[in-house]
Amino acid sequence: MAERISGKTKLIGLLGTPISHSKSPKMHNEAFAKLGLDYVYLAFDVNNEQLPAVIEGYRALNIRGSNVTMPNKTIVHNYLDKLSPAAEMVGAVNTIVNDNGILTGHITDGTGYMRALKEAGINIIGKKMTIAGAGGAATAICIQAALDGVAEISIFNKKDENYSRAEKTVHEINEKTNCKANLFDLDDIESLRAEIADSVIFTNGTSVGMKPMEGQCVIPDPSMLRSDLIVSDVIYMPEKTKLLDMADAQGCRTINGLGMMLWQGAKAFELWTGKEMPVDYIKEILF
Repeated sequence: MAERISGKTKLIGLLGTPISHSKSPKMHNEAFAKLGLDYVYLAFDVNNEQLPAVIEGYRALNIRGSNVTMPNKTIVHNYLDKLSPAAEMVGAVNTIVNDNGILTGHITDGTGYMRALKEAGINIIGKKMTIAGAGGAATAICIQAALDGVAEISIFNKKDENYSRAEKTVHEINEKTNCKANLFDLDDIESLRAEIADSVIFTNGTSVGMKPMEGQCVIPDPSMLRSDLIVSDVIYMPEKTKLLDMADAQGCRTINGLGMMLWQGAKAFELWTGKEMPVDYIKEILF
């Protein structure tokens, strides 16, 4: 690492909290080193109250860009200059690119999720999925899945601050794609059971299952998970959440968030550097 740092080294950041568990610094720094690129990637523990000052610091220091995770990703767009069409549609940003002080927000979570399924040999095009969550990652997944040709999506979320986001997502999908979207209260257990029973895949798109909610699960009853159901989780730390443990015990095929993290990161890497991430090499390191 020391040999790579120079007076011209460009900085890429990661914003969010908690952040110390993230594999993104290792992934990107290994990729920079492999390709001989003069960049370094660091994680910064940032809450929503600190975010406006941090973004101004990005401008002042001409930091090349950043990844953004929870809780920052659903509000950071308020402090940027431009949004990609996907980020505008989703209402969240997980990647910032700084072009000489002009900050553009992108969202790569949805493409990362769909690519991870494809790499795992899972095809949900023309089929039905059920997802828990309506935050930035879950919304990006729903929008991208609808655009890619998933036939129906049932979204479950508690009636909290994200519920109105979910209503907007359902409207966007039903108005602008050929996918049918439905919205339910996550506390409506019978509807959750019925929608999962009619789906080929169930995805946890919430942070339930990672710190500080490690050991918790959005599914209250293991019998909701039949053996031919695919169960995925956007969480990758821990690699095996309570949901995935429960699904394994029911005989389901499971997939955690590592693949999504890899492929969304590969797209962000390309946005910052103009180069393709050496994905096969990074897989060897991370998996």
